[in-house]
Amino acid sequence: MIKRLLAVWPHGKTLRMLTARYVLIGVLQGCLLVMIIPLLRAVLAAPPDLGAAVKWLGVVAVLGFAYLAGVWWAKALGYRTANEVMRDLQHDIGRHLQRLPLGWYVGNPSGRLARAVAQSTPSAAGIVSHVWPELVQSIVTPATVVAGVFFVDWRMGVAFLVTVPAAMFVTRWSGPVVRETQAIMDDASAEAAGRAIEFAQAQPVFRATGRALEGFAPMERALDEQRRTFRTALTRHTMPQLVYVGVVQLGFTIVLIAGTWLALGGDLTVADAVALLVLATRFVEPLAQIGNLFGTIRVADVAIERVSEVLTASPLPEPPASTPPATAGIEFDDVTFSYGGRPVLRGFSLKIPAGAMTALVGPSGAGKTTILRLIARFWDVERGAVRVGGTDVRDLTSGDLMDQMSIVFQDTYLFDGTIDENVRLAAPDATDEQVREAVIAARLDEVVERLPDGWRTRVGEGGLSLSGGERQRVAIARALLKDTPIVLLDEVTAALDPENEAAVAAGMAALAARGKTIVVIAHRLSTVVNADQIAVIDGGTVIELGTHDELIERAGRYAGFYAERSRAAGWRVTSGPRP
Repeated sequence: MIKRLLAVWPHGKTLRMLTARYVLIGVLQGCLLVMIIPLLRAVLAAPPDLGAAVKWLGVVAVLGFAYLAGVWWAKALGYRTANEVMRDLQHDIGRHLQRLPLGWYVGNPSGRLARAVAQSTPSAAGIVSHVWPELVQSIVTPATVVAGVFFVDWRMGVAFLVTVPAAMFVTRWSGPVVRETQAIMDDASAEAAGRAIEFAQAQPVFRATGRALEGFAPMERALDEQRRTFRTALTRHTMPQLVYVGVVQLGFTIVLIAGTWLALGGDLTVADAVALLVLATRFVEPLAQIGNLFGTIRVADVAIERVSEVLTASPLPEPPASTPPATAGIEFDDVTFSYGGRPVLRGFSLKIPAGAMTALVGPSGAGKTTILRLIARFWDVERGAVRVGGTDVRDLTSGDLMDQMSIVFQDTYLFDGTIDENVRLAAPDATDEQVREAVIAARLDEVVERLPDGWRTRVGEGGLSLSGGERQRVAIARALLKDTPIVLLDEVTAALDPENEAAVAAGMAALAARGKTIVVIAHRLSTVVNADQIAVIDGGTVIELGTHDELIERAGRYAGFYAERSRAAGWRVTSGPRP
């Protein structure tokens, strides 16, 4: 547990200082308990030795004061260190997440990441404030008591120690069992948390389809699995704990029998026998506490592992410095890329000229979104190269690459802030005039005017208080405000009503008018027709390339696609008498 913690929080000197303080506390507590022996000897002597009793009471008082002062001294460092652990781990995770490729987020559920930040880091901090101090004291205090008992009678000392090897064996045996079940429980909890987040975010869909009261099968399955896992884990946890408690109680019984036998044989005085039996009860108490710490230790161990999984995730390699590209042209040169062994692009080559709009069309699963993500370097290609301005994206720092482009996804995410804050996210230092120009170009001002609080309107988590088209207008305004040479648009007009489609199209036209290199995935005819270049993608390769008119003349795949879309666009819902 401590090794794992030091692997993600390398401050061994602080932990050694903390351990030394709790060792001192354990010794003081043990010595305080051992003082029962001389005190009872003085009190139970015939006649009682009041002078000695007062002297030993003074010693007890001094040790008691030193113990309380030591507890305050140690806990002050422990709590301060715990806050540092939680702060450092959360900051480290935040900084590391910024360095991870965007593709890492595609394969990692939000519930697991949220659990690592919000729950695992406090659990890791709890190690230095509670778990480790209690474990150290639970070992040092009984060890000090046993050392004192050996000074009274070595046979009683052996009786105290006889069950220690058995207790250590049970601890080692139960450790992997408890840790395994805790990891399974943590996985089940993360899955349930992720499904709960998904359920909350999907409420508009459920209500729109009339299923708001029917529940959510994936979340119900995850919660059922979590309950089943917890029942199984509790069953597996119980057996090691019962065995450990049994061993500890057996040790107490052995001490009780040995003390009675020696007292009846005259080898122990009554005072020593009573004192040793009192010590036996206090000896067993911290040992039993170790058993209670089993689960807590494994919870903390798994928590550290979850944090470590995030912190050890490998960012894509990048150079220490780079020169921003001079132009905004994009080139795919014989690129091969796969998802989990499933090929998506095979020998893919495409040149996207600077300052022009290139539309990517093709069936679902053809690799269009992958092309956009490789330009933004969500992942690295397996073979070939993706170049921006003639420079391989792998030779650009993340900062220089992201400074070259704005990305507008099909599902725009907005933070739970005001509209103004969400737009300014693209350029926090932008002037009010620059923000206004971007907003007007994206026709976002029309949305702001009809909202009750205008710019101060909070959009809710994910922007749920706005429609999909309104969220896209915010995203387009961001892209305009950021004013990058390259703009990547992924299905930004999909499923929009005519008003919002026109607004988003106007924003795209504003981007094109500024001479941006625009790469757009779109099925809407207006976007496709106006593109300077259309690439038809299928099977991970470019099967047709040209302008709209050129591709129509070829009467190939694109011409068929266009004809099909034109027929669909001409459909009308009519009413009238049946024939």
